[in-house]
Amino acid sequence: ARRDKITIEPAGRAVNVTFNGAVLASTQEALRLKEEGHEPVYYIPRHRVEMAFLHPSEKRTTCPLKGGARYWNISAEGMAAENAVWSYEEPYDGVSEIAGHIAFDKRYVTIDDGIGGQDIVPGRDVA
Repeated sequence: ARRDKITIEPAGRAVNVTFNGAVLASTQEALRLKEEGHEPVYYIPRHRVEMAFLHPSEKRTTCPLKGGARYWNISAEGMAAENAVWSYEEPYDGVSEIAGHIAFDKRYVTIDDGIGGQDIVPGRDVA
């Protein structure tokens, strides 16, 4: 029962993601995923993400609860961050809502959700 450890719900507010001043995403359609033992993570629909700033990475990881993740590097405003963005293209049953959504590592980006978004800090092993 994967969903015993994970809850996914609409964020219910505007979520904006920036990297060194460049807006990477802005949406009212984000999902908020809370995984047992980790801080919440926003998953943003791909069509609301400025994919031009993201460049595919070779990195792949597998989460026993969510499935296989692929990663992107960020390049914007003359700065870069490796493996700072990820997505579960074909998530496991039970967490299918996050398919087609992108998550950002809070160590590299600023996430503003209008409630001081600084509380959204993924754990080191979020993916």
